[in-house]
Amino acid sequence: PTAKRRRTRLLHLTNESGLRSDDNRATWTLSGPVLKGWKVNNILFDTRGTPTLYAAVGHFVYGPTVQVSTDFGATWKQQENSPRFSKDSTSTLKNIWTIVPGPDKEPDTLYAGTDDAGLFISRDRGANWEGIPSISEHETRGEWMGGAGGLCLHTILLDKGNADRIWVGISAAGVFRSDDGGKSFLPKNEGMPIIIEGKEHKCIGSCVHSLAQDPGNPDHIFQQNHQGVLRTLDGGEQWERIETGLTSKFGFPMVMDPHDPNRLYIIPQEADEYRIFEAGKPTVFRTRNQGASWEPVRQGLPENCYSGVLRHAMATDTCSVPGVYFGTSGGQVFYSVDGGDQWQTMPCALPRILAVTVMTIEAGA
Repeated sequence: PTAKRRRTRLLHLTNESGLRSDDNRATWTLSGPVLKGWKVNNILFDTRGTPTLYAAVGHFVYGPTVQVSTDFGATWKQQENSPRFSKDSTSTLKNIWTIVPGPDKEPDTLYAGTDDAGLFISRDRGANWEGIPSISEHETRGEWMGGAGGLCLHTILLDKGNADRIWVGISAAGVFRSDDGGKSFLPKNEGMPIIIEGKEHKCIGSCVHSLAQDPGNPDHIFQQNHQGVLRTLDGGEQWERIETGLTSKFGFPMVMDPHDPNRLYIIPQEADEYRIFEAGKPTVFRTRNQGASWEPVRQGLPENCYSGVLRHAMATDTCSVPGVYFGTSGGQVFYSVDGGDQWQTMPCALPRILAVTVMTIEAGA
């Protein structure tokens, strides 16, 4: 497609609905429900080869699985095979938390993270999956403990320049990094707060809520943790706190401006005990300097709103001035088309929003 062709924004709210707009992002129309009856934990829009949507879904009767669409969500097909632990495993598949694309040189490769904490790989675009034993059989696994959302491997990061380097975030075990393509993983939690002391393995026990990575420098990784906000500039060897200007350190989502590696967004909540917006005021905090300081940006956001935002329920688009989007546990959706200076409300009232995914498609698709 040429750069001159208009594009549309398709915002998939992964509680079964979608919103569509043009590049101006001024008027939105709601479609759906899609995947009706399924809990949708996350959606990947994979543009390698045929554009494909992969949805990590669950059902109270049918359990967790993967649904696939090659027509931008108009129709879906359930995969016959999906990530599963072996019959002799002591782990149970409760949820598929995330699906991410593999290296660009391997267009058929996908990774998935699950609860119980598992890392799976598919080399045939999701038709078949196999577990990666270095996570499921990790030497420290006996001391891993789950958070309120389970023992979930919710984030997978790749080094685009080095296919052997993989990071995963596990709640509440910590961050682990592989330097050999997944054959082995080492904990990378130095400097991070530990939830429960007294473990035999002192290098684990940090409750990671979300990770964001600088695409231009994959060793620059930022973290919203159960007990604070942190960053590493050396691939996880050492973490440091970056909390200047924050009124609360507890929260779940964290996203990065796709064009500016200095700019990130988080949404703190009141506290671990009270997982709602502080004083009933939804507030996004923005950094322009990789977390050295944070500023609140809430112009246009409502008062008297006592919802929260889950770890996958915030996203950005790829416009020259990126849009920022988040959905709440109360079913509201808010967005900014100027990097957070001004916020607007989407024309919808939805069920609890588990995740938000934004994708760009050609006009007419």
